[in-house]
Amino acid sequence: MNSQLWVMAVLMSSLIVIVISIVKVKLHPFLALLLASFYVGVLMAMPPLEILSAIEAGMGSTLGFLAIVIGLGSILGKMMEISGASETIGLMLHKCRLLPPQIMIVLIGLICGITLFVEVGVVLFIPFAFSIAKKTNSSLLTIVIPLCSALMAVHCIVPPHPAALFVTNALGADIGSIIFYGLVVALLASLVSGPLFLKIIKNNIPFKPVPETFSQPNNKNENELPSLLPTLTIILLPIILMLIKTATELTIDKNSIFYAVFEFIGTPITAMLIGIFVAYYVLGIRQKMRMSDLLIKTECGFSSIANILLIIGAGGAFNGVLKSSGLSDGLAGILSQLNMHPILLAWLVAIILHAAVGSATVAMMGATAIVSPMLPLYPYVSPEIITLAIGSGAIGCTIVTDSLFWLVKQYCGATLTEMFKYYTSSSFIASLVALGCTFLLSYIV
Repeated sequence: MNSQLWVMAVLMSSLIVIVISIVKVKLHPFLALLLASFYVGVLMAMPPLEILSAIEAGMGSTLGFLAIVIGLGSILGKMMEISGASETIGLMLHKCRLLPPQIMIVLIGLICGITLFVEVGVVLFIPFAFSIAKKTNSSLLTIVIPLCSALMAVHCIVPPHPAALFVTNALGADIGSIIFYGLVVALLASLVSGPLFLKIIKNNIPFKPVPETFSQPNNKNENELPSLLPTLTIILLPIILMLIKTATELTIDKNSIFYAVFEFIGTPITAMLIGIFVAYYVLGIRQKMRMSDLLIKTECGFSSIANILLIIGAGGAFNGVLKSSGLSDGLAGILSQLNMHPILLAWLVAIILHAAVGSATVAMMGATAIVSPMLPLYPYVSPEIITLAIGSGAIGCTIVTDSLFWLVKQYCGATLTEMFKYYTSSSFIASLVALGCTFLLSYIV
């Protein structure tokens, strides 16, 4: 019992250290996260060199993928900006009066997010969000939060996302049922936690303009902007390539040469790289721009992401120490001893693990390992429902341990308090709505 209390005390106090360091002491989040990493390592009795190794490994594993994706995304976003393609999308949405921008961005996130990791989706669609915010004179928070709600919901609930697919297979759930019910749950959770939640508190939301580092004035007239077709081609090309990869994994023999080719070109890094070179031609060279000019202008985008990468890397370092110190395993042991309804237990384990380790994917895998041995005790609950419950829990409680939290914070120019008040609250509401939908479905499935 003492060791369990110590694990909880170290975890909670480490989060308090991060918040106080940033809000009260005014430390940069990069330094606050590193400080918390050492704090956890010392209290969990890790040898000093192991603390350093865990920090290096955690930062490296996090940035190894995200640094490339964010770097490629900054180039793609800059090309959308300097060519006027973002303005084209903004004008299209501004003229379309069928649905409010927040609902449209949710639908886009749900559809396109089926093939995207959350961070990749945010990076790909952030120029899109900037354009909508400028054209509608909206706070960035009111556009980015619904987008992230949709992306996170499909990431956690709908196969073929790796974590959702893992849980589906591990629990023996029917994949077709999970896709159908998951899309319904994800849609309801996204609409309630995004557009509806923001509408209720609209008078309290601070206005967050598009940051100057991400937005340079575009002096082009409407008739000088790229047409809609090439603009949509650039946006959708990486997504289509990733979708082809997903379809390949489900339909083609793994020993086939076509499988290897589509697996390669459909990874986020390769797909975005292809998208960039197509953008260079379609939005640059065909628009009478020289490569030397494109080089100079796209280089400007890198300075704006340096701060983001440092903070995300430090978040990865903190997560690395949580895992290496045994704190994450200790927390999993505590959760496995809880005695409650299996749906609520699956949800609670996943949401706590997500908050603790900062990864929805890790949270879902950990929750599956904890919950699956207990399922024979509850034959009245189908594996499809438990799968949805785990995914619903993983959606919620996005806090300082999650790289997505810092990504959204930096792009929106929000304070730490504002992130907790609006973004963390939104993710928690999405998780609660998804849990409620899962309970209702349990009477049907």
